[in-house]
Amino acid sequence: MLTTSQSLIVFFVIALCTLLTRALPFLLFRGKQTPALVSYLGQVLPFAIMGMLVVYCLKGITPLRYPFALPELIAVAGVVALHLWRRNTLLSIAGGTLLYMALVQFVFV
Repeated sequence: MLTTSQSLIVFFVIALCTLLTRALPFLLFRGKQTPALVSYLGQVLPFAIMGMLVVYCLKGITPLRYPFALPELIAVAGVVALHLWRRNTLLSIAGGTLLYMALVQFVFV
């Protein structure tokens, strides 16, 4: 168990690292043209990360045992429907998470 001072140190180190990773590209490319590789990665990495998250979220399903992966598939369909309807990533992820949690807690018990 961490003490309060250790927890604060961890919090500030994480905050500093987050700040540096957010500010570093602006410091490196200040007044310069962004390299083509960086622009390319900025276009393709969000889709790659979303694909990895989908695979990670669905890796543990067992379609041959009850509930036959139904909560996961319904939640994925909910995420897709929400995203097509509102085009809001945060809403889609939050809505899918809430739907999945409701399904596993109240429907597929």
